[in-house]
Amino acid sequence: MQELWPTLSAEEQHLFQQGLHIGRVLNEYQGDFLRGDFLVRNVLALERETGALAITDRVRVGQTVQFHVRDAATADEDLHALLRLDMNAHDRKPSGALLFSCNGRGTHLFSGPHHDASVLRAEAGDIPLAGFFAQGELGPVGGQNFIHGFTASVALFEE
Repeated sequence: MQELWPTLSAEEQHLFQQGLHIGRVLNEYQGDFLRGDFLVRNVLALERETGALAITDRVRVGQTVQFHVRDAATADEDLHALLRLDMNAHDRKPSGALLFSCNGRGTHLFSGPHHDASVLRAEAGDIPLAGFFAQGELGPVGGQNFIHGFTASVALFEE
């Protein structure tokens, strides 16, 4: 991380300081790792003297990890892309939805209120929508369910 820092742009350094996370790859047998291949966890502490890094997960020796940062543009892009992917995988449009957004999203991440609900309606149409802010959301990564932070979890319902 100390080697990476000087190579970052001023904007990247700001994101690094505001929302540093670490992602643990779930399938080590892939050749390349892309979006959605990492289980992202919080960084709790850094110890400069020893180089130790404390995170909210267990990492075994030899596992692939990668630094991640929180940013509104990528979070917006991801939500749009995942909703489109799900909508294209089904013949019928959803008739309702539940949305559970982390309380670290909303106006803490985005420039205005109701971001996730607005994106859901933009992609799925003006359907009935209910939900709430949470502090830990359930959702799949790599075919397994995990408790996440800083995420939006959506359940879409067909008629």
